[in-house]
Amino acid sequence: MQWQHICTREDLVAGSGVAALINGEQVALFYLPDQSPPLYAIGNHDPIGGANVLSRGIVGDVNGELVVASPLYKQHFSLLTGACLEQDHVSVPVWEVKLDGDKVLLRPLQAALNRTGT
Repeated sequence: MQWQHICTREDLVAGSGVAALINGEQVALFYLPDQSPPLYAIGNHDPIGGANVLSRGIVGDVNGELVVASPLYKQHFSLLTGACLEQDHVSVPVWEVKLDGDKVLLRPLQAALNRTGT
């Protein structure tokens, strides 16, 4: 899948998340300008709470892992891998995201992995 323009930098909230819709799927975008990289994207659907709320979670660090805490039951999801820290068998999709000037571009991580062969 090609990179898709999803929003602009002005649509993001520094230190927090926003929800976006791409190909009928909700994505939680997190803009953390003090981090490298500054953008992270995971599925917005909390598989434990059953609602599209992860973009409204609190971003933090658990033992060096950059995470978002679900606003429902407070499980932590890695912003890098989508894995739930409290429940090994639970995860959310991860998207590759980057800035191109002020455009926020997004594509499923699997597309990036297939393209690079890793």
